[in-house]
Parts: sequence; structure tokens; C-alpha cells
Amino acid sequence: MKKLNYKTLVKLACMMLACLQSFACSSSDIDKDISDHGNNTLFKPNYNRNSVFRNPMNGWVMYAARTADAAYWDTEFYVSNLGKKVKAIDYASACYIRTSWASMNPREGVYSWRDPNSQIGKLIKGAEERGLPIAFRFVVDGQDQGLNTPQFVFDAGAKYYMVDSKFPDRLSPYPQDPVFQKYYVKFIQALAEDFNDPDRTAFIDGYGLGKWGEGHGVIYEDPNTSTGANTEKLKEEVMNWITDVYTQYFTKVPLLMTYHRVIGDPASDGAVNPNSAHLLELAINKGYSLRQDAFGMTDYYQAWEKEFAKTWNFKRPIVMEGGWIISSHRYWLDSGGKYREGHPEDVRQGEFDASAEAHVNMMDFRAGSETLSWFENSFPLVQRFVSEGGYRLYPDQIYLPEEIKRGTEVTLSSRWRNMGWGYLPNNIPQWNYKYKVAFALLDAAGEVKKVLVDKDSEPSNWLKDKPVTYDFKTTVDVPAGTYSWAIAIVDTSKDNQPGITLAVNETITNDGWMKLLDVHVQ
Repeated sequence: MKKLNYKTLVKLACMMLACLQSFACSSSDIDKDISDHGNNTLFKPNYNRNSVFRNPMNGWVMYAARTADAAYWDTEFYVSNLGKKVKAIDYASACYIRTSWASMNPREGVYSWRDPNSQIGKLIKGAEERGLPIAFRFVVDGQDQGLNTPQFVFDAGAKYYMVDSKFPDRLSPYPQDPVFQKYYVKFIQALAEDFNDPDRTAFIDGYGLGKWGEGHGVIYEDPNTSTGANTEKLKEEVMNWITDVYTQYFTKVPLLMTYHRVIGDPASDGAVNPNSAHLLELAINKGYSLRQDAFGMTDYYQAWEKEFAKTWNFKRPIVMEGGWIISSHRYWLDSGGKYREGHPEDVRQGEFDASAEAHVNMMDFRAGSETLSWFENSFPLVQRFVSEGGYRLYPDQIYLPEEIKRGTEVTLSSRWRNMGWGYLPNNIPQWNYKYKVAFALLDAAGEVKKVLVDKDSEPSNWLKDKPVTYDFKTTVDVPAGTYSWAIAIVDTSKDNQPGITLAVNETITNDGWMKLLDVHVQ
């Protein structure tokens, strides 16, 4: 009988312990774990899965035409799922301006963005006032858009090709021409003086040649007299030249290169060019990240593009743009057979699925019907990308001491999760591994008294479903007293200030630190 009672008591005790443990794992509770972390205390932050966080190289990109006025920022879209109107800017992390070189640099030495009364100056200011960094692409080719390269460049003797004499303003400069290159370099140098700033600029499309600046249909010489061998030679020379220019002047801002099977080629479509991967790798090895402008188009975003993206997943971030324009394209004829006429939500789903497959960091809110369609027809996908796309980081377990002796070594442990399908591209050369995990000691007023940076932490290694743990050994040297522990991902290039917004519901200081638990320093 005694033996039976003993077993029953043990069983009951185990059941009670398991029950207590299940309650103890609530998101903000503090637990003791003496088995793995000594006497350190476990803090478990509450994960935020839905809020929009404006982090660099992450999230939705809204597009702005250079003619956009102040009302553009206040445009509202009715979302039936929410039963109210919302603004695209409330979901966006950057503002993308795709414009011509001529509009930015209309006359030699004149740069329109420096004129606060110019249309482009007002647009840039409007984005900055609303907390959005700017992104750019500059188009130089005039095959079907008109004069995209400034007239003064041609007046100075730059050579060009005219596709159709009926349209004398549709001039396409030869990108290997020394006069063209001279003035283009001056333009990029001037641009970098103002925009080689990661606080101001999200990214730069560092190519912009060919039709619409997408890197295809690039003309180097008269197509009637050109030869294939010479074309391949010019392609590589120009790729090396233009990527050298951008990497020389944009040292702090991500640079993007469009990846497709005929990059830099006079062709706009067709079979894979054998040199395409080589040309792209020239740019990537200099620090370029990736972009593609035909997501959701079966015949343009093909197997080659998909495989190329896989090759560079988590080595370089990818920015997407959808290919179909639902207001003017016959998208229902897409060879994939998944799009129904009159159903733009089918296109949005196709773009989303391709983005998930490519692990993109950023998706597009293009102006007009495209943005309207995302909000009115496919808002659940907007929310899904916020929750699932790009990177979404938080520490799910943090072990910290509550009592320490000044000057002695302590171990601060944290486990980090990325809940998004992309990654924090801390490894791109322009960022140079500047983001690191750091702990801070805050005084009673919430002021930072000590920052302890874990230099071994590496956020670019944090991938979905693969949590990473760091045991950071350090020494705390502050006056005796009571402090609060705090944690952040800091930007070591900016005096260790928090640089990435964490996906948590915990208390965040005005400086960006997540408060944890109190610690008494003896």
C-alpha cells in the first residue's frame, strides 16, 4: 500500500510540474533554468507576427512617378477585409523612383533633386518627411520612351542609335561611347554626394541600360552591321565599366542588378545567352544584390531565372517587381494558364507564389491599378508578405543574470529566430557586417549606461526554421546599483545604436532597445 501511494504521489507531482511548465512558457514570463544556464533567468519575448516594421532592404516598396504631387502620399484604398480605407505608405518600407537620367540632370551641372521647388525635389522631400527612404533607377535608352539621356550629352558628341526616324527624339546612346561615359560618371558622382547615405537611400538600381532600364535590348552599335563576337566583347566591357562606377561612388547603399537570361544583350527575349551568368557574377562579386522585373510572367521569368535566384539565396537579397500590368496587359493569356480574365487577384497570387519561391526580401506596390489591386483584391497577400516575407527577427529565449559582481565575467545567452522566408543581408559589402546583437544596461531613467556588443553574432545566418543561439561572455564594468537589461540588433557603424526593429510586443525604448529584466550590480 505504501509503495502504491508513493508511485501515485510521484505521478501526481510530475503531472503538476508539467502543468506548471506549460503555463510558465507564456510569452513574457520569466523562468528559472538552472540546468543549462546556471542561475541565469530566462526571458521569453512575445512575438509580433502582424505589425509592419520599416527595416532596411525588407518589406513593400511603393512606386512614385516623378510627376507625383502631395496628394499621392494620401491616396487611400478600401480594404473589404478590414472594412476601412488604408494608405499604401502605411505598409511600405521604401519609395522607388524610376525615372530618366534627363529628368534628374537636364543640363550640364544642373541636378533637379537639389532644387527644392522642382517636382523631383518635392517628391523626395515628401518621402523623407514621411520616414521613407528613397530608391532609384535611371533609364538612358530611348527606343520606345523618348529622350531619356540628356540632350546636352548628344550635343557634346555622344554617339547613338535611332530606331525609327519617325521618332527623332528616341535616341539610344551607345553605352561604350566615351562621351556618354564621361557625363554619366559625373552624374553618378553628383548623385552619390547626396544619396550615398543608408538613412536616406534604400537601394540604387546600378545598371539602368536597355529598354526601360531592365538590362535587355541594350544597343551597342547599329544592329544592321554588328557582329555577335563584337557584341559579347562590348557587353562585358560595359558591364565592368558601369558596375565599377556605381561601386566606386555608392559604398554604403545596396546596389541592384537585374538578373535574366539575356542581361546586357541587344535581344529582349529568347534563349539563354551563354554569357549571362558570367556577366551577372561580375556584378555580384563586386557587391551587387539582385532584382527581377517580371515576377508572375511565365514566359519571361523562366526556369533559368528561378535557378539563378536559388544559387544566390541568402548570399544576396532579391527585390521583385511584377511583370503584368493588369490595366493594359492581356495577362490571362499567360502560358502558365493560371490567370483568368477579369481576375487580377490571380496575377497577384502568381507574383506572391513566385516571390515565396525566390525568397525575396521586397515586393512592389506599383502605382495605379497594381497597388489598387493589391489592396482591393488581394489584401490577405499583403498581410501574408508582412508576416512571412523578407526577414522578421526576434529573440525567443534570453538568459540573463539578475545579480552580478562588477568586473567579473558573465554569460549572456540569446536564441534568435527569423520568421520570414528572406534574410537580413548583413553580408553585403555596403553593410560590411555592421549589424550585431548587443545588450545594454539602462538606469532607472531608461538611459543607456553600457553597451555590450556580441561581435560573434551574425544576423545574415538566421534563416527560417533554423534558430541560432549565442553564449556571449563579457565583463560588466559599471558602478554598483540596479539597472535593467535590454537587447537590440545595433548598427556598429552608428555608435552601436539599435538599427533593426525587432518583431516583438515588448516594451521598446525611444532609442530602440527592448527592455528585459532588472539586474543588481554589486
